[in-house]
Amino acid sequence: MTTDTEMYALSIITENRAGVLRDVATVMADYRANIQMIQQSILTSGPNTGKAYLYFEFEECGNHGKLIADLARVPSVVDVTIYPPFSRIFGSRVIIIGGGAQVAQVAMGAVNEADRHNIRGERISVDTIPLVGEQNLALAVDAVARLPRASILVLAGSLMGGEVSRAVERVRAAGIPVIALKMAGSVPSHADLVVTDPIQAGVFAVMHVSGKAVFDINRVRGREF
Repeated sequence: MTTDTEMYALSIITENRAGVLRDVATVMADYRANIQMIQQSILTSGPNTGKAYLYFEFEECGNHGKLIADLARVPSVVDVTIYPPFSRIFGSRVIIIGGGAQVAQVAMGAVNEADRHNIRGERISVDTIPLVGEQNLALAVDAVARLPRASILVLAGSLMGGEVSRAVERVRAAGIPVIALKMAGSVPSHADLVVTDPIQAGVFAVMHVSGKAVFDINRVRGREF
């Protein structure tokens, strides 16, 4: 019997009632499916409005056909669909947070650079959110560590400090490097790298997460460009 594992993804629509997640997880455990990620929500539109939606990404040894059949036999399950995992579709994520104008410029550099790498077979996606206010920014920065596939954070703004700087330290402690634009406030002194040109900051971010580029933020940590 082979011991090689592959990553799969499943979406499962079920009745919205207690015990469903237990029943589904029990079947997956019976097949020794190693769950890597799970999301759960209630559908608010379409023919299955009001039902529960479960999304799993998991490692499994090749019995996924039988696994799907057994999941479909769970009494509360309405539908089971298998997909490639998000890592194969969207790949690594570059997260850009800050003021609208600066975010747009960083995104321009990141998207252009990602396009260059993705043409060669990589999967790098770029996520942006323009925000104002220290508390809003700090909450968003803290949330980056909880985002699936988040690989690097770029902070794009004119003034960031206080609680945002403390959130940066927590994100870095979670293993996600942080690039900051040159700005007022204490955030630049807490970031791994400070970049003056926002377009270049986006390029650097993508080059760091790329498997084909030679740029490594660890080799220039603490420097300013």
